[in-house]
Amino acid sequence: MPTQSSKASGAKPTAQPKAGPAQPKAAPAPSRAEHARSVAESAVDLPVGAVLEVSDRVAELVEPFAGRTAAGRQLRSYRTRLRRSAKRTERRGASARRKATTEARRTRKRTEQRVRMALEEQTSRAQQLVDQVGDRVATLR
Repeated sequence: MPTQSSKASGAKPTAQPKAGPAQPKAAPAPSRAEHARSVAESAVDLPVGAVLEVSDRVAELVEPFAGRTAAGRQLRSYRTRLRRSAKRTERRGASARRKATTEARRTRKRTEQRVRMALEEQTSRAQQLVDQVGDRVATLR
């Protein structure tokens, strides 16, 4: 019997979709002995691999210092890189200091100007009040 939605759309009921291509059969589960052997191999392979990795890294670290001239060259290279890095850091600090000093100077000038203007305004207002009081006193005499 067709469903409500298929009647509305005029579509014919469809048959069940066919299964896709056949799935490959899974390999049979390993036996307990095979699983134990695999676990044992992993337990041995991991530390051996770690030792080989450490050995390679140590060899890479020691290689530049194999000979006296090579070691001297490598040390000069390290010294030069360190000096350049220190200079770069110093320039960056000096730039930040100059920028902060300039900003502080600008802020101080702006604040002084605002205070000066407010003081002049208050002085002018006070002078007006003094003049008004003087005029009133003069009219009372």
